[in-house]
Amino acid sequence: MTDILLLTFVFLAAGVLVVPIASHFSLGSVLGYLIAGILISPLLTLFNVNVSAIQHIAEFGVVMMLFLIGLELEPRKLWSMRARLLGLGGGQILLTTGAVTAIGIMLDQPWSVSFTIGLIFSLSSTAIVLQTLTERGLLKSDGGQASLAVLLMQDIAVIPMLALVPLLALPELVNVINQASSELAPASEQSLSLIDGLNSWQVALVTIAAVGTVVLGGNYLISPIFRFISLAHLRELFTATALMFVIGIALLMSLVGLSPALGTFLAGVVLANSAYKHELESNIAPFKGLLLGLFFMTVGAGINFHLLTDNFLLIVSLTLGLIAVKAIVMMLLALIFKLHGAHKWLFALGLSQAGEFGFVLLSFTVHNGVIPADISELLLLVVALSMLLTPLLFIIYDKVIAKQYNKTQAREADEINSEANIIIAGSGRMGLMIDRLLRAAGFDTTVIDYSSERLEILKRFRLKTYFGDATRPDLLTAAGIDEAKLLIVAIDETDKISKLVKYVSENYPHVHIVSRATDNNHVYVLYAHGCRDIIRETHDSSLRMGRSAFEALGIVRDKAEKMIDVFNDHEKKLMLAVADAHKLGVPNYENEEYIARMLTLLEEWEPAVGVKMQAISAEASADK
Repeated sequence: MTDILLLTFVFLAAGVLVVPIASHFSLGSVLGYLIAGILISPLLTLFNVNVSAIQHIAEFGVVMMLFLIGLELEPRKLWSMRARLLGLGGGQILLTTGAVTAIGIMLDQPWSVSFTIGLIFSLSSTAIVLQTLTERGLLKSDGGQASLAVLLMQDIAVIPMLALVPLLALPELVNVINQASSELAPASEQSLSLIDGLNSWQVALVTIAAVGTVVLGGNYLISPIFRFISLAHLRELFTATALMFVIGIALLMSLVGLSPALGTFLAGVVLANSAYKHELESNIAPFKGLLLGLFFMTVGAGINFHLLTDNFLLIVSLTLGLIAVKAIVMMLLALIFKLHGAHKWLFALGLSQAGEFGFVLLSFTVHNGVIPADISELLLLVVALSMLLTPLLFIIYDKVIAKQYNKTQAREADEINSEANIIIAGSGRMGLMIDRLLRAAGFDTTVIDYSSERLEILKRFRLKTYFGDATRPDLLTAAGIDEAKLLIVAIDETDKISKLVKYVSENYPHVHIVSRATDNNHVYVLYAHGCRDIIRETHDSSLRMGRSAFEALGIVRDKAEKMIDVFNDHEKKLMLAVADAHKLGVPNYENEEYIARMLTLLEEWEPAVGVKMQAISAEASADK
């Protein structure tokens, strides 16, 4: 027990100390966890800790992550990705495998060994890439969505790879393995399996039945079970139930020889429309984060530094060569599938590493006599080192490539020939609705959006939108900001909204800005930047829902609207009264001055507001 507690404390302490420092220097949490693992590796060696065993446990974080990703993808959306899944994902696997195989044969390796290495190196790190894209807010970008399609296809491809690899075994290696096995006593432990001893068509039937169980269970069992659990009114039971589902699905997939990650992803997709989607997500997310952090630390701790120093030039050359080959393949596919600007670089650099499934496949190949053990040891280091370098590639993308494209994007942005004096930045759900509203009233607009995928969709509905980054000064000039009367900021990213509002407020004071705000804290940021017409994302919809609640309680529409107006006026005055207490860069809940003033005003003003609203409610009751 003491050993387990000590080991747990070492991992937690390393993460707690190193990751905040890495995040502070914009290195990202993934690189922070990897560095933490490297720092504690001497201590783990001293304690004779089996890092590989811990890594197998931590890999369940990848399983949980794919389950959460599946929850965000409705089946219809996944079907719409089929072209990218097959084209980008399948093309990447084929091209990377072919390139690595050719290089392996040139280095005098047998074709079967070269081909197997190609299959292993064609996989990228789902854990690192998705975690980093999510942290940096890039997952929903064109490059992020293309990366997601490739990663999903790679997880699917693991299944046929596991079936194919044993067929490539080298006879001489198999003989050595069989001889070594015969010299050992029979193992008392045997892994559970539902397909051992079955022929191919029976395996296929069992596999289909397992997948069908996941799909049908997700559709028909989740809701009744959660309704039953809710009778106890115990939060921990919801968490236990969510974990039970994920672990059970992963276990079922393992029993039939499928990837647990793929199985839980499928379950997530099935549950994407479930009423319990958010309940599952909120309960699984903390465990996913902890296990992924542990996984990254085991990758860092598992680096064999003795082998690395003895073969330093060879391993570094192989690692950089792998990254270069995969980046070239990704760039070629990006051009074919028309990823533009910085998106193609995000796609190429983000997926240029080997993946965590490489550790599993390399062990599998050695066990089946496909790759010699000494070569496998070197390849394990290449996989680990390429994963270790991935956060640095993302930093290069952020600090160099993305900034460069922000400066030079004018060559790739659409030529804007609109003479409208209303500019709308963003054509998502909010921007599209505002554009339709203004055009219906007879006003001309210039709409700018940075998602080429969304623009292609809008074209099908004959909606004119210009491609470009609205935060760029030169694009704003081309859009006619000098003569514009109104700028409507409806883009998604909080930082970009603030940047755009600040720039236009300072340089074009004649332009009236109507800006979207993501939350109360963002309202104050925009207010400090000079914007006075700020709309919180959920504010108006919340007021409308409140009005509907009053009507449902028997208050007539006009009285309900009066009550909402009284509350809304009070809310606006309250926001203005505490605006000067807000400090840029400090969350309101950490700002003692803001909290004190807000509490004082609430105590002074809310009773009067309550009296007014209750008077209107009483008046409505009297009218009946």
